[in-house]
Amino acid sequence: MSHASYMREALLEARRAAEKGEVPIGAVVVVDNQIVGRGYDLRESLYDASAHAEILAMRQAAQHLKDWRLNNATLYVTVEPCAMCAGAIVQFRVKRLVYGAPNAKSGSIDTILDIVHQPRFNHQVEVISGILEDECREIMQKFFRELRKQ
Repeated sequence: MSHASYMREALLEARRAAEKGEVPIGAVVVVDNQIVGRGYDLRESLYDASAHAEILAMRQAAQHLKDWRLNNATLYVTVEPCAMCAGAIVQFRVKRLVYGAPNAKSGSIDTILDIVHQPRFNHQVEVISGILEDECREIMQKFFRELRKQ
């Protein structure tokens, strides 16, 4: 499967979040062309500020693999991760991050900060951005437009 195919899977997760009234961010973790973790934002449902799509997907992948080190994994996420998630990506030792849309308010990969490429960290992450960027941006914009109407 291609980066776009896996990003479509992450978009499915984002739609699940939107259906629950959560911010529509989705993520999948892929190892050896197999999805081993899925997640979508559940902060409101779980009353947990750490229940971001990326964190939940990486936790599920680690449980599946029985190893917290995801050093052969690619994490696909619809929106550029925040500082907390970027730090977790480094801590989980994710090999590659692929994200869709930039995050102007809290993006911590390319926009505001660059946590995953800090030379003093013992782990560096390969980053690919802009995969299905328009679709990833649109799902967020639509969610917030509808939220403002309420």
